[in-house]
Amino acid sequence: MNEHVIPILPCRNVDDVVPFYEALGFTLTFRQARPNPYVCFNRGGIDLHFFGLEAFAPENSMGSAILLVPDTGVLYDEFAAGLRAAFGKLPISGIPRITRPRRKQGTAAGFTVVDPGGNWLRIYALGATEEDGKGSESRLERVLMNATRQGDARGDDAIAISVLEAGLSRHADAPDVEKLPLLVYLAELQLRIGNLEFAAQALDSVDSLALNPVEREGLAAELANAAELRASL
Repeated sequence: MNEHVIPILPCRNVDDVVPFYEALGFTLTFRQARPNPYVCFNRGGIDLHFFGLEAFAPENSMGSAILLVPDTGVLYDEFAAGLRAAFGKLPISGIPRITRPRRKQGTAAGFTVVDPGGNWLRIYALGATEEDGKGSESRLERVLMNATRQGDARGDDAIAISVLEAGLSRHADAPDVEKLPLLVYLAELQLRIGNLEFAAQALDSVDSLALNPVEREGLAAELANAAELRASL
């Protein structure tokens, strides 16, 4: 089978999307200004096309595409490195932004990129399903998966925050090692909506957790996320 599908997504101005996608490692393969603004990008087996529409409002975009890749972790690291190099930091709030790889309730694990046109690129692993790892989660892991579905899959940060806060309160007796990923995500969400004070409080709670060396090693990625969030305050 040689079928190949290429999404054509909207943006306000193609000049907005070009540097962003180049930072993600895409190559600009075609560009035209007339009769309508249009650009094409390629990255390995991924092709994306964009058309410019001056009256378009990215915050109201319904554009979305699912990208299936061999390894979401590797792609996230490459995307994140490119964005940091191009823009000085990882954009985690507003438009554009990128979410960190996390499991979500009802979907396969992966991450999301919201580009300057407000289009959502939903990145999942080839062959992954929502059943992967299902049934082995702790109480707080289930809370986190529910929150990430609301915040990262649906874009409803306020509901995601309320899910996390309720879960942490309800399971206050849970081990600190289980609380840490929720507190880091809570800080990220608070930053996403501009609540710097509450983000700092969540990170202070992370710092106060009692973790042994083995637990810290296992949570190294989350602790690195927390440090990067702290630097953004």
